Amino acid sequence: MFIQPVKGVKMEMVVPGDKSISHRSIMLSSIAEGESKIYNFLMGEDCLNTIDCFQKMGVEIVMGREYIKVGGVGLRGLQRPEERLDVGNSGTTIRLLSGILAGQNFDCEITGDASIQKRPMDRVIQPLRQMGADIYGLEKENYAPLAIKGKGRLKGIHYEMPVASAQVKSAILLAGLYGDGRTSLREFQQSRNHTELMLKYMGGDIEVKGLEVVCRPVEKLQAREIFVPGDISSAAFFLVLGSILDDGEIRIKDVGLNPTRTGIIDVLLQMGANIEVMHKKKCSGEQMGDIRVKRGMLRGIEIGGEIIPRLIDEIPAIAVAACFAEGTTVIRNAEELKVKESNRIKAMVTELKKLGAFIEETKDGMMIQGGKALRGGRIESYQDHRIAMSLTIAGLASKEGVEIDNPECVAISFPTFFDIVAKIMKNK
Repeated sequence: MFIQPVKGVKMEMVVPGDKSISHRSIMLSSIAEGESKIYNFLMGEDCLNTIDCFQKMGVEIVMGREYIKVGGVGLRGLQRPEERLDVGNSGTTIRLLSGILAGQNFDCEITGDASIQKRPMDRVIQPLRQMGADIYGLEKENYAPLAIKGKGRLKGIHYEMPVASAQVKSAILLAGLYGDGRTSLREFQQSRNHTELMLKYMGGDIEVKGLEVVCRPVEKLQAREIFVPGDISSAAFFLVLGSILDDGEIRIKDVGLNPTRTGIIDVLLQMGANIEVMHKKKCSGEQMGDIRVKRGMLRGIEIGGEIIPRLIDEIPAIAVAACFAEGTTVIRNAEELKVKESNRIKAMVTELKKLGAFIEETKDGMMIQGGKALRGGRIESYQDHRIAMSLTIAGLASKEGVEIDNPECVAISFPTFFDIVAKIMKNK
């Protein structure tokens, strides 16, 4: 696919529903009692795989034009699947679902694609085992495919989180619904808190004290209507584009503004971007609003420490912004990028170098000397949706455009991404 350069853009857009919240809406609605309606659900491949897993466990899920209807079966109502559950490329699904399955009274197996089978699962296996779960890798220790032998009841634990991971935290909290008492965990840095918010919204017993989260079992979760805000991780690509193009203005409506996810806005503002957040409101326990972005005189900054969990998925897009910023941008403490769908540090460094960027890989991030225009060229997506979309934004702002190999992977999180890009190129 060829991405031709543009000088500016003026448009209003919406981005698909938040991927993290969409996953959780299906999972919690499935184990709630009653009928939930989910609006603005992300119809991306990852989230559709979550739906498929719960349908195979006897949950009636109907996808309508306006909303998705989920017939919750209750905490103990899931049925043993007749075949191995397949999460495709979704790390969120396999890790969170492991927490739910550990508390069931049936055995099952869960797997994913080649990428999932290379991603470490010990970070959820170890705490779940401490809770009494019988979970192990079928072919290779601590990697998918996983076998989970349900015991019907787990024990509450206290867990000190070794990594800042919402997936690990969520797996423990979901398993805690099936515990025999109090389950608590402590983070050293706060990760995204969508699970805590949605559990509370649906009647869970969740208490948050700073970096400590406490979960107690309840008799039931209550079905609710859920509106999924636009995904700020998807909006991030166009926030960067609006910040680096010479002319134009982009307004993105109804974007999630959960404070654990807005690191991208904080970083771009610190770099000098012209961003305004408007019309804030709260819906289904989550904050949301509109974001307007215009060209700013970007400058290089240092990014690391506590802000990293708040923007880990947006770092590939931030690397593109850094190429257009005066001075040096240093990204630290981002080792987690090495175990995503691809090694995102190596991927972005390799591909941006092809386009003429001055960028170097470090042990835990990257260093980018900005201020020089990207020329363009042929690049590889690594079958990673965030790499493909970040490099597309680089192509739109380059001198000559880019040819992207294997761009179809964007369907994982943003199926309409290239439709929006086509409109931008058409109205250049």
